[in-house]
Amino acid sequence: MYTKKDLLKWYDKDYCLKQVKQDELNLQYVINQTKEICLEAVKQNGYNLQYVNNQTEEICLEAVKQNGHALQFVNNQTTKICLKAVKQNGWALQYVKNQTKEICLAAVKQDGNML
Repeated sequence: MYTKKDLLKWYDKDYCLKQVKQDELNLQYVINQTKEICLEAVKQNGYNLQYVNNQTEEICLEAVKQNGHALQFVNNQTTKICLKAVKQNGWALQYVKNQTKEICLAAVKQDGNML
């Protein structure tokens, strides 16, 4: 059983950053997520974007740069984010909500099977 003191640690920025560096999945327990903490988590594993409370373009770009499939967790897809995702992994095209010619071509260049 956790004590109140144990739970309060998840409000402390330094403690949380240390925990995320040890295991990026700890992001889901961070109460006061900072940009620094979120970037650390998505740089390790793009799928951690699903636990980010305040998605910024910078955080989303880092997530899809690490793993193009993280695009499925992006709340506000932009052309820039989608291009970064399909250039990392052409199969991320399946998560693009507005598939433009430019994005599709980038996906095919990354993986010819996308035809």
